[in-house]
Amino acid sequence: MQTSLKLASLAISTCYVLLLPLVGCSYHAEGNQPEDKSTEEHSHKLSPQMTSNVTVHGLLSWFSMGFLMPVGILIIRMSVREERGTTRARVLFYLHVILQMLSVLLATAGAVMSLRNFENSFDNNHQRLGLALYGAIWVQALIGFFRPHRGKKERSFWYMVHWMLGTLISLVGIINIYTGLNAYHKRTQRSSGLWTLLFTAEVSFIAIYYLIQDKREYIQKQGVILGNLEPITQDQENVQRQNQKDLLPQQPCGKHNALKNLFD
Repeated sequence: MQTSLKLASLAISTCYVLLLPLVGCSYHAEGNQPEDKSTEEHSHKLSPQMTSNVTVHGLLSWFSMGFLMPVGILIIRMSVREERGTTRARVLFYLHVILQMLSVLLATAGAVMSLRNFENSFDNNHQRLGLALYGAIWVQALIGFFRPHRGKKERSFWYMVHWMLGTLISLVGIINIYTGLNAYHKRTQRSSGLWTLLFTAEVSFIAIYYLIQDKREYIQKQGVILGNLEPITQDQENVQRQNQKDLLPQQPCGKHNALKNLFD
């Protein structure tokens, strides 16, 4: 576990060492721009290429942290209910790993695009959260790869750290997507209402599924049919009991059998 924590610390330092020179270059390029352009003109009038880059960056962030990462969390929660060692449990586990790795790669592509094409003065919450998330997702990936085997003392601590960090990254990533949609509206002067509505609908669906995931078996035991959510009434319960009684074989009376045996 100490080795994993050292590697995680090294990963954070490496990420910031790699990112800070790029940030400095971007800030230096921003300082060398002519001062005859007003701030409003510079922030509102974007070239078609820059608008396209902003859109692609937003879609990459949405698909990585707003979709793949939450879905990966739902899948690993599904695998917990499966018997360990079964084919279904292994499929769900590896699917979780693939989705999370793909999410990290897409988030990295979005971060590289941001550093190469955008002004990164880090004077707003969206850029600051994005930088922190970029370092955190790589730390989370390293923690996932260096997981201890079951039965070791470090396993409980590793599980708690991996679970809490993954949940925190997912929540902060969703928040940062909302801040990105707001920044997109300010930079391009285009409406982001439809994108915000679609993203809210997706997050709401994932959140509802997350909440009922642990209660699904409990709901079924309460007599609720998940397909149409129709409760079983008292009359239906009485009919079922009567049907069960009719299916049972008729037991002969013990006294009748004794008399029959006596006269036979």
